Amino acid sequence: MSGLSIAGFVLVLMFVLMALRTPIAISMFLAGSVGYVMQTGWGPFANFMNSMAFARFASYDLSVIPLFILMGQFATQGGISKSLFEFTAAITGRLKGGLAMAAVMASAAFGAICGSSVATAATITGVALPEMKRHGYSGRLATGTLATAGTLGILIPPSVPLVIYAILTEQNIAKLFLAATIPGILAMLGYMLVIAVYVRVVPGHAPEVLKNPPKMNTRLIIGLAPIAAVFTLVFGGIYGGFFSPTEGAAVGAATAFLAALAKGEMTWEKFKHCFYGTATSSAMIFLIFIGADIMNSTLALTQIQHQLVGLIASWNLAPIWVMVAIVALHLLLGMVTEELSIILLTIPIFFPVVMGLDFGMPKESLAIWFGILILMVVSFGLLVPPMGLNVYVVNGMARDVPLSESFRGVLPFLVSDLIRIVLMLAFPGIALWLVKFMN
Repeated sequence: MSGLSIAGFVLVLMFVLMALRTPIAISMFLAGSVGYVMQTGWGPFANFMNSMAFARFASYDLSVIPLFILMGQFATQGGISKSLFEFTAAITGRLKGGLAMAAVMASAAFGAICGSSVATAATITGVALPEMKRHGYSGRLATGTLATAGTLGILIPPSVPLVIYAILTEQNIAKLFLAATIPGILAMLGYMLVIAVYVRVVPGHAPEVLKNPPKMNTRLIIGLAPIAAVFTLVFGGIYGGFFSPTEGAAVGAATAFLAALAKGEMTWEKFKHCFYGTATSSAMIFLIFIGADIMNSTLALTQIQHQLVGLIASWNLAPIWVMVAIVALHLLLGMVTEELSIILLTIPIFFPVVMGLDFGMPKESLAIWFGILILMVVSFGLLVPPMGLNVYVVNGMARDVPLSESFRGVLPFLVSDLIRIVLMLAFPGIALWLVKFMN
């Protein structure tokens, strides 16, 4: 069999295994192993496996992943989300759809110390959903808003998928975080605009005005102090040059723990849960790393990356249309595969292709722009069926809302996402403007 035929066979086998509900990491592991043995035989494959895991996990840079996850766990269990929602509700409570907007703002703020989309969606839903229901919000708008707002957990730095992209492509994590800031803020503002339009165009899904809107007071401002302290220490320290992103993640985890203690929310059971949750999430990510490494090593043996570069060059397409095609492919993959798997599987294949395109910008800027584009695309996949992980999480917490209503609730927000992706394709400076001020 030719290299291209083997690559096609391996990818088809992987998707068949996934369709049979085999875990994604195992699907990549099995398909990649079969393809590797087909090309090299059992002996070279056994030698590769003998050192592969250690070579991957001995990297110091990987420690940033469990540290950021632990920071998010402490924030989740420390009661910070309730203070965030109360503060943002006091800001927007007097507006039509104000509580939904408050949930979006709270998700953005929580995402600034979390880095996980699902954790952000689940945490803010636990606080905001009862209040939205109590004030007369429809199940469609409430769950659709909360599922969509959860994606801000990865769009607003720190972002675990962005960290993984940085490790795979050997890019500067701090620069990627800075590049994600403006697109993340635009996402938040876009979602709030969607809510403002939706509650006026489609009446009956939100109250006209809240009868007793929350009022700003000293208690709410003080309640915001923990997240402000964590964010300032982590990102102020990173961009101030006091420590690296990995060290910043450790400082952030410690600060989030102290903040939870100060609020009096951290019990021994919650403390243990934080470490169990971190271990579970980290193990899942690292297992996907192993499966993706085997899959990508197999594809590298087929030389499919070089064939893709040569094929695309022979088409004489404008670079922007190649990028559009890559983004469209990732949008389709997002419907059937979760975000970390997409990044681990596709970036080693398409990153060399993108780096071979001439957009008239430095290669580092091109790599950063591509990373932010992929981040936005995989967040889109968290909302669309059949994967739609965020929608399933939020709907599972709103048991009286049909799943179909929750998916209908995210549709207006998907329009906002698509517009933002198109803007990012047309104007790379949206992501690159802040980065140029960083030495």
